[in-house]
Amino acid sequence: MLSKTLSAALIGIDAHTIEVEVDITSRGLPYFSTVGLPDTAVKESKERVRAALKNTGFNFPLKQITVNLAPADIKKEGSAFDLPIAIGITVAEGILEPKAVEGFMISGELSLDGRIKPIKGALSMAIKAKDDRLKGLVLPIENAREAAVVNGINVYGFGSLPELIEFFRGAAALHPTVINIGSAMEENSFYQDDFSDVKGQEHVKRAIEVAAAGGHNVLMIGPPGSGKTMLARRIPTILPDMTFEEALQTTRVHSIMGLLKSNQPLLATRPFRSPHHTLSDVAMVGGGQIPKPGEVSLAHNGILFLDELPEFKRNVLEVLRQPIEDSFVTISRAVSSITYPASIMLVCAMNPCPCGYIGDSRHQCTCSPSQIHRYRQKVSGPLLDRIDIHVEVPAVPYKELSKDLSGEPSKDIRSRVQNARRTQVERFKKDGIYSNAKMRSKHIKKYCALKSDAQGILETAMHKLGLSARAYTRILKVSRTIADLESSEDISAHHISEAIQYRTLDRGVF
Repeated sequence: MLSKTLSAALIGIDAHTIEVEVDITSRGLPYFSTVGLPDTAVKESKERVRAALKNTGFNFPLKQITVNLAPADIKKEGSAFDLPIAIGITVAEGILEPKAVEGFMISGELSLDGRIKPIKGALSMAIKAKDDRLKGLVLPIENAREAAVVNGINVYGFGSLPELIEFFRGAAALHPTVINIGSAMEENSFYQDDFSDVKGQEHVKRAIEVAAAGGHNVLMIGPPGSGKTMLARRIPTILPDMTFEEALQTTRVHSIMGLLKSNQPLLATRPFRSPHHTLSDVAMVGGGQIPKPGEVSLAHNGILFLDELPEFKRNVLEVLRQPIEDSFVTISRAVSSITYPASIMLVCAMNPCPCGYIGDSRHQCTCSPSQIHRYRQKVSGPLLDRIDIHVEVPAVPYKELSKDLSGEPSKDIRSRVQNARRTQVERFKKDGIYSNAKMRSKHIKKYCALKSDAQGILETAMHKLGLSARAYTRILKVSRTIADLESSEDISAHHISEAIQYRTLDRGVF
């Protein structure tokens, strides 16, 4: 007898509907064959399905069983096809009626005792099931809350194979899982860190506030122990609150990598990714035989922090240029091309020299000029060209560290940042961008007109400091953000002056 059930395969962050066909015949010797480009994990499902059915009181047919996963030209991977194959066998054997499973997308891994174990990509499957207007989505109970954030599709979570079979028989009534989106966003939007923990470094905090307000990339330069990492980890706490759409996009990427915490339906905090400098270019932007997202996509809608920037391999830094510019990364293989979202704020930190103490009054620098030159040359000009703000982070003096007073809390800074972002969203609503950092030449010409005194300061800086054309563009973008923080329509002289201060490398401070 032939049976058909629906499941899903993940390609990139999207789910594709897969028809699981099971044909059982009593002719010839018993065998179990799976076709349709299955990987090793899918082929091994026959052993898990056989043991799960036997150990839960159902007979596994000693017949010729052929499982076809259609369409056959899509690569199938993972253990999520265990459950639809098991249900297909029960339908083909007459244990379940074909109409009972019709219109349901089924996905889950089976243990040998019949328990249904969690899978990756449940959120993408729910979106696909909704788009296909299916009757419902059947998943492991641990994935039900994650999938239920998608309105318009009934999500049913089960803990064991017998429970699911009883449900399809109609013997057990089960209500679909329901999630309150507002409550889920609120419960999962708490940050552990706060800017009130940071003592001193007021000018660096101001630079970071400007960067957050305009979505600008930041490079912090300072000696070891000056607080660069501490500051970077608190940047997500001052970024605008995530919208539901942003949370959904970010959660999808983390879902297909299996990085969501147990029973966490949404990732409502801005992600902060801090990869080690030994990672490869594939780990950074994604790839592999079956392409997976990399660190730049896992940081989507959040922060990608590169500590000790010159220690990263040059090719790893170079592959960041396209995602920083385009807010997505495309991975091409011979058989397919996959695009992952990668809208990030890049935050980098580095020492001014190999030992880290050049220009420090309390420590003697031991680096030669040639060593310093080689150290800085590890970071390419094209990458620095995409970083709007360079800021010096000096060592914090004992007087500041010993103060009992706390700094300004993140919620106050975030309030100012959100006001500035709202201004930018309104300004660029017809241009398809959302922040000053994404401005093109036409936007700069339209929205960054300078008054005569501001023009004079910028012209003097260009000549006296020898600033490049790229620095000129960056200064205009940052000055526009500073003006937005003050709710000013015009860019004034003091806005330009402050923006010039954030070009540490161009000014030759180090």
